[in-house]
Amino acid sequence: MSFSERAARLAGIAGWLLGWRPDEFWRATPAELAAVLAAARGEEAPETGVDAGELVRLMDAMPD
Repeated sequence: MSFSERAARLAGIAGWLLGWRPDEFWRATPAELAAVLAAARGEEAPETGVDAGELVRLMDAMPD
């Protein structure tokens, strides 16, 4: 399978499972996509949560 075929397949999966639009898929790194898909499958439960300061930082960085 070529890169473009694999990318199209992953873009479809990201759109279907995660609700990502194409621009969201293409802005994500492979590591980010892998982490989100692993979390969606329940494979990598975080050991600790996000504290209030980190949540505010993330909300400021990604206001949408």
